[in-house]
Amino acid sequence: MSVPAESLSMPASATSAASTAAATGASNDMLTQSDFLQLMVTQMQNQDPTSPADPSAFLGQLAQMSEVSSLDNMQSSLATLSSSLLSSQAVSGAGLVGHDVLASGTSGSLTAGGTLTGGVQTPAGATSLSVSVADASGNVVNTFAVTPQSGLTAFTWNGTTNTGASAPAGNYTFSVTATVNGQSQTLTPLIESTVQSVTIDQTSQSLDLNTANGVIPMSSVVSVD
Repeated sequence: MSVPAESLSMPASATSAASTAAATGASNDMLTQSDFLQLMVTQMQNQDPTSPADPSAFLGQLAQMSEVSSLDNMQSSLATLSSSLLSSQAVSGAGLVGHDVLASGTSGSLTAGGTLTGGVQTPAGATSLSVSVADASGNVVNTFAVTPQSGLTAFTWNGTTNTGASAPAGNYTFSVTATVNGQSQTLTPLIESTVQSVTIDQTSQSLDLNTANGVIPMSSVVSVD
């Protein structure tokens, strides 16, 4: 923490002390706490004994300097802690490379002859679940029913169309509808994909997973296989 030198008033007797302070730490015309204390002591030593200066102004400024300095140190410590936590998280995230994760998302990438796995958080009272799969043009290629389970209900699309033919490789979008207490309710699907790499988002200081389904934040991961 520093205070502009011109913000302080000094008697002529403190000029030499000010010069010393400027030479030792004020190359940018700013005073440190040590410089400020030296000036305060010098002024008090050389003050007019018949008209002593009121030290309360100096003490008030010194208290403000100490308070702001403490806040600066706290901010620096928090920044260091945040950096350390992010680095630790990155190391942990690197261990996910090659693993399958289930995360919030609506699309998945189908390979030739492959399947796509997903899930959905089942609402209480759900009596049925219906999963629709649409191609990149928005055309529904398959719709199938899933038996609701308590909590997380998993589902797997076998990669075929409603006619039983194999769907071509590409990106497909999923939508899930549940029947809850006789009413239709749209749910947010979860899609499983393989983690290919891990990166740190410098903007949000969060961890992102690069998967076959695109980039997803680590915070959206529900389960890891």
